[in-house]
Amino acid sequence: MALRTRIITRAFSNLTHKPKLQVLGNGSSDVIRVDPTGSPVSNCGSSFSTAAAAVEAPVERLFGLVKEYEDYRRGLYGGLTHKALFVDAVGTLVIPSQPMAQIYKQIGEKYGVEYSEDEILQRYRWAYGQPWRRSSLRYVNDGRPFWQHIVSCSTGCSDSQYFEELYNYYMTEKAWHLCDPEAERVFQALRAAGVKLAIVSNFDTRLRPVLRALNCDHWFDAVAVSAEVEAEKPNPTIFLKACELLGVNPDDAVHVGDDRRNDIWGARDAGCDAWLWGSDVVSFKEVAQRIGVEV
Repeated sequence: MALRTRIITRAFSNLTHKPKLQVLGNGSSDVIRVDPTGSPVSNCGSSFSTAAAAVEAPVERLFGLVKEYEDYRRGLYGGLTHKALFVDAVGTLVIPSQPMAQIYKQIGEKYGVEYSEDEILQRYRWAYGQPWRRSSLRYVNDGRPFWQHIVSCSTGCSDSQYFEELYNYYMTEKAWHLCDPEAERVFQALRAAGVKLAIVSNFDTRLRPVLRALNCDHWFDAVAVSAEVEAEKPNPTIFLKACELLGVNPDDAVHVGDDRRNDIWGARDAGCDAWLWGSDVVSFKEVAQRIGVEV
């Protein structure tokens, strides 16, 4: 039943987009969510009930179509639905261990930062939402110019030592932890079954040190990071680069990520399949099972 509910959710959610903000470490649980319809929740009760009733009837058919498609894919690939799995980094593989504003404030106090965490978060959201004036790409090489701008706008502090301490913090294992504690076991099973693995991430060149710090870099056959590819999701170029690195065709791969615009729409525009983390799939074990690998 849980899987069927997520399938229905996916059918509706494909029509909407929920934007996500990131932090100096390229991700955070600090997320802006907007009602896709713009309607007050208090006014939608009866409409939702009507919609739910309308959907209930074709649930079995929808579930059957998904199973039929996955069975078809397994027939093509010898029991597997896909030959390759792409994984988003921040928000899917890893998440910050502490809220961004808390770290900005905590490290910044000795440099004279006086803003509260709420003020830092609001200023950060504003700064991150503005067009980056220097380039269409935010994360060029090490991303320092972009992040110096964000940190200064967020905290009012332009001290270079403060920035360097903050910037380097997000390269350490203290800053991050894995979203799914079973990830290593699942990825080992996928690779043993012949599924190739790659990270596909909008990140600067700190991503590789972060993966090494968390001792998970060896789980993957390739890493496609926007700062190196010079293309940021949802640009299909970064997904096509991952295909090239793994030696697979786009329709051989499925991408898993937590951002509908960047991960789902971007991957599908490149010709890959895509599953939304937290909705279509909620664990890497479920990802493996949908591909056809038991863990």
